[in-house]
Amino acid sequence: MEKRIGALLIVIKNKDHVQQLNAILSEQSPVIIARQGIPLKEKSVSIISLVVEGTTDEISTLSGKLGRLEGITVKSVLAKD
Repeated sequence: MEKRIGALLIVIKNKDHVQQLNAILSEQSPVIIARQGIPLKEKSVSIISLVVEGTTDEISTLSGKLGRLEGITVKSVLAKD
């Protein structure tokens, strides 16, 4: 399968699952090119943006695992071929 470039935006509203989130990101690190975290303390929300490169399946797996965590929302976008 051909690799694609994309981005994931992760919105964290419940910090109870941050340890699980970080474990997933570490496990899937071969797909992650860059990571930026932005804490918005006044809104009690944190945002992580990821630049990723991998097959559609690899990126979907990462997005799906993160999206199943309570209080965490994930949106992804992939560049067209």
